Amino acid sequence: MNRPDNASIQTALGAIPDDAEFDAAAVGLLAALGYRSDRTPAGQTGAVEDFLSDYPALSPGTAGEGALRDAAGSVRLLFQFTEGEIPPAGTGRLFAADDADGGGGFGGGNARSFLFAAVDLRADGYPRGRYAALTREINRHFSIPVVTLFRTAANRVTLGFLHRRANQVQADRDVLGRVSLVREIDPAHPHRAHLDLLAELSLPERLGWMDAHGQPRSFDGLLAAWLAALDTEALNRRFYADLFQWFQRAAETAQFPAAGPRALPPEEHLIRLITRLLFAWFIKEKGLVAEELFNESRIAGLLKDYDRAGGDSYYRAVLQNLFFA
Repeated sequence: MNRPDNASIQTALGAIPDDAEFDAAAVGLLAALGYRSDRTPAGQTGAVEDFLSDYPALSPGTAGEGALRDAAGSVRLLFQFTEGEIPPAGTGRLFAADDADGGGGFGGGNARSFLFAAVDLRADGYPRGRYAALTREINRHFSIPVVTLFRTAANRVTLGFLHRRANQVQADRDVLGRVSLVREIDPAHPHRAHLDLLAELSLPERLGWMDAHGQPRSFDGLLAAWLAALDTEALNRRFYADLFQWFQRAAETAQFPAAGPRALPPEEHLIRLITRLLFAWFIKEKGLVAEELFNESRIAGLLKDYDRAGGDSYYRAVLQNLFFA
């Protein structure tokens, strides 16, 4: 199995509609990441009340259920991904469900498996804490990990994953820990970072991690691989390592004007540049400036004498105002 490239993931994201059912497109995205299964519960209506009735939590009637009712327009279970779908080392294909256990049907209880779910939300967007609470609420209704794909009314997609651990007192219950999110993906124009992280979560990539770290190709190995991919500290270390490598290359090759009475070293120029870029990105993500300012195809038609290679019209019209004004 080969890791999916960003182009194939972007194609699958682009198939997510903004005015039709989300579940089929969500299954297509997961298939692009290598996750496929025929184990799907029959008779789903998508209604939130039916979901809560069919899969009751151990403690029903909570505020979390009320929040799910308020936020979600529909909830559907996409499929159950079991150990039978994980290919053993040395094979290039997935086991069919029938090969694994003679069944292929959807199973509940404490099966060693993942569930994938799709949730349509009513509002255009939500803060991180709201996504985390909804992810935790979906997981409260099952004894196995549920990877939840959310779609907002503005057609933004978020993947939620809950970290679980065994309860030391009650063996049949898990402790629901922190939530990891791949948040607010724009299917039409996904960020490079979103594409890279989705590729990192793909089954071929996670199998490679399992083999490299001596983990068995089993549910436990896949769970460990997902936890490693979504580890916040590891992601931060990777980000800063990549940033530092870029900083070193730029310090050796970039040229800056020697303006003013004191010539600054390249490192100081770069630190100023990085902080200003981060600030510009922050105010763009907060919606304080128009996103179109960062889209070359949109901005090029608005600027006089736009020349990407040698001109400075974009700097003078856009960046100079964001950096200094």
